[in-house]
Amino acid sequence: MDTGTRRKRRQAPPLILALFLLVFFSRCTVHVLGLNYTNLRQVSSLRVARIQRHLEKINKLSVKTIESPDGDIIDCVHRHNQPALDHPLLKNHKIQRVPPEMPRMRVTKEGGGVRSYNSSEGTEHTWQTWHQIGERCPKGTIPMRRSSVNDVLRAKSLYHFGKKQRRLPLDRYVEAPDVVSGNGHEHAIAYTGSSTEEIYGAKATINVWDPSIQVENEFSLSQIWVLSGSFDGSDLNSIEAGWQVSPELYGDSKPRLFTYWTSDSYEATGCYNLLCAGFVQTNSKIAIGAAISPVSKFSGNQFDITILIWKDPNLGNWWLGFGDNTLVGYWPAELFTHLGDYATMVEWGGEVVNSRANGKHTSTQMGSGHFAEAGFGKSSYFRNLEIVDADNSLSPAQDISTLAENTNCYNIRSSSNNEWGTHFYYGGPGKNPQCP
Repeated sequence: MDTGTRRKRRQAPPLILALFLLVFFSRCTVHVLGLNYTNLRQVSSLRVARIQRHLEKINKLSVKTIESPDGDIIDCVHRHNQPALDHPLLKNHKIQRVPPEMPRMRVTKEGGGVRSYNSSEGTEHTWQTWHQIGERCPKGTIPMRRSSVNDVLRAKSLYHFGKKQRRLPLDRYVEAPDVVSGNGHEHAIAYTGSSTEEIYGAKATINVWDPSIQVENEFSLSQIWVLSGSFDGSDLNSIEAGWQVSPELYGDSKPRLFTYWTSDSYEATGCYNLLCAGFVQTNSKIAIGAAISPVSKFSGNQFDITILIWKDPNLGNWWLGFGDNTLVGYWPAELFTHLGDYATMVEWGGEVVNSRANGKHTSTQMGSGHFAEAGFGKSSYFRNLEIVDADNSLSPAQDISTLAENTNCYNIRSSSNNEWGTHFYYGGPGKNPQCP
């Protein structure tokens, strides 16, 4: 029986399967990171059926299936069958086949170039765990991490599966940090831009770690945000990419490559990775949502990834680059309002969710789990921060500002030199004697 046949049968859940899942998940206990995912509530057959129907929409028919050493199932899906094209705004969308024009390094009047370093002594580039077995998806397909019923059951609800909570604007962080509003988001970020500035992309090389998470519905991530619109209203547009550890979303403690988008301040539009229609993937080798391996070690080898997000000057789609000029795919211009033109702000840095379990700050780590002053090999970093200008040129980010809501829990320190350009160290342990 070929893989395609097996997938067809798996996607047609009979009543017996629904009943089996009802019994299994009502008693199922999964231990990850010392966290206890015990589904104490009864799961009704109707709920299981709803989840199965949703999974059939996002787990597309595969032409090949790859079992990763870390337990992930990677489905090779024909690119014309990917979830993105189910979006009503993309009904007549044709996948962009001509590669976009890559941003150029700006050249000075004296003829010299501003160098953008993709590697540095003491650092190495990471790849993905599923590559270790040597299998790849065929040409014309994209690799998709398969979602399971248990993935959905870990979410607050089916509606919340794969979605972020709304965040507050920069100018309100200090006065009313997210933890006061109840959703617990804390940051250590660098940012640049204004309502009158036109930005067409951003780039950085990001150190990869595996921070520990105390509570299952918390996460820790390091990413680039490309933003436009109003933080105070419902029209904020955001494109995001980086790495994250999220036991609730993925069921483990591994750092994973992720993407996110929203066009309405995280209310109804957008999602992580390919968990809803939107992002159009073109690459057959990189699985969004798959684990990154290897990762950095304290006082040991350091590993990083390079992320580039920029607007194609010809067709207007926002592209994602990974590593050394590898194209992953794009967010179609049709998805956005403000980002249909340009971005007005870029942020780089870390974010965690602090649920204040038992009324205290949790010990969920950001970055390496060490404060910025620990420095190279101990603290996490972003290096070679760059901006894409209106003429599709890369230039070092200048005049960045930094912000951390609670420097006793997580902090950030920026600097600049010839090798790493504009860069910063950031992170922290969360709960400690100064962060009760």
